[in-house]
Amino acid sequence: MSFEVVKPGPLSLLQDGGRHGMQHLGISPGGAADRHAFAWACKLLGNHHRAAALEITLGPVRLIASCATSFALTGADLNARIDGDPISPWCCHTIKAGQMLEFGLPRSGLRAYLAVPGGFQAPLVHGSRSSSVREQLGGLHGNGNALTAGDVLAFEGAKVTPRCTPTRFIPDYRSELTLRLLPGYQFSAFSKHDAEQLLAGSYKVSAESDRMGYRLEGQAIGRHLPGIVSEGIAYGAVQVPPNGQPIVLLADRQTIGGYPKLGCVATHDACMLAQRMPGAAVRFTLADGPQLARERQRFEAFFDAKSGI
Repeated sequence: MSFEVVKPGPLSLLQDGGRHGMQHLGISPGGAADRHAFAWACKLLGNHHRAAALEITLGPVRLIASCATSFALTGADLNARIDGDPISPWCCHTIKAGQMLEFGLPRSGLRAYLAVPGGFQAPLVHGSRSSSVREQLGGLHGNGNALTAGDVLAFEGAKVTPRCTPTRFIPDYRSELTLRLLPGYQFSAFSKHDAEQLLAGSYKVSAESDRMGYRLEGQAIGRHLPGIVSEGIAYGAVQVPPNGQPIVLLADRQTIGGYPKLGCVATHDACMLAQRMPGAAVRFTLADGPQLARERQRFEAFFDAKSGI
């Protein structure tokens, strides 16, 4: 079974739960940019979180099915259609041999996830099939490249019982996003005025944002702070470079960095940030550590995603 790529779109990448335990070698964890949407795509099909899915950024993409099969579609609404007939995101669907699965430009969100039973086949590179373009690792051919026309996405799964994600778990990617910030040990290096501005103001997503990190534009903070000795970078870390504009680091983040950090945003919120388009509004609020820990534990128990991000 397979899908043939007719039109790859600007950035279509195979992604799974990520490449963990390699940061001491300078290798980013990578994995799905929106772990929430990816996890639901896996759950709808009964896949393990290590099963590779296709992360489609922006669209437009066209794929032809080689045979009848099922697939799950979650994340951004990219106006998906089968032979011209609209289909809904956050559900399982069936497709017949020779039919065209097509994605258009986003109606809501930025990244859609296409999963198939058992996951797409690709070589394991350091324990993961995730594509890392910058590091030239993983993906369909093991070199990190995005899909190109003529690529064949093979898999072995069969049809499954159609299911949809319950409405209460489907995010609204168009709403203003509040990032819950867990302050780090460098938070106290920022002035009280900086902290007040951060929490009272609103930021916009910069057009320079990508899978590595989201740059925010708004009231500058911490411009007086010197750099620090480079240290490890966690998922969701909020760095503040000399221009005072915060950067929220995501799946393809560098493994070390020397800018002072405010702390980390909640995992769920970082996933929601990865679905925001340039210009989207973002705010910060201080978070409760134990509450975030319980939320993360519930997520991993529900999706059986024990490896984390």
